[in-house]
Amino acid sequence: MKKIYIELKWAVIFTITMLSWMLLEKTLGWHEEQIANHQWLTLLFAPFAILMYLLEMREKRRRVYGGKMTWLQGFISGVILSVFVALLSPLAQYITHEFITPKYFNNVIEYSVTNDLMTRTKANEYFNINSYMWQSAFGALGFGIATAAIVAIFVRKK
Repeated sequence: MKKIYIELKWAVIFTITMLSWMLLEKTLGWHEEQIANHQWLTLLFAPFAILMYLLEMREKRRRVYGGKMTWLQGFISGVILSVFVALLSPLAQYITHEFITPKYFNNVIEYSVTNDLMTRTKANEYFNINSYMWQSAFGALGFGIATAAIVAIFVRKK
């Protein structure tokens, strides 16, 4: 447990940050009045996600590897972080859609149907808690592994 404590700690920090971001999105109206822009505005979270991977790997390098870290060590640490974030993401989705923005699915379904982006059936299949839990878990894993590979290049130190 001691070997992966840093990754677990940063996964919890990542999840709390993501929930805070969801609260910000809701407050700014991105889940209601500005829902048309929600898809690209959500991408503004990416720099914060990358920063957390960077901070996690720097801490791992300093505390575990004595200030030296290979790309592979950084990458493995980032992959472990990604797995923990992916495991926590369904819980974050539940909290988001149950407490922070409970009307999001209704709003995005109505927007998609009204603007002929999807049929109501397709929108109902895509925009629901189960679908978002799976999407968030696999998205966190995929994006996290890619981020880990890139960030590890900049964190490695001989």
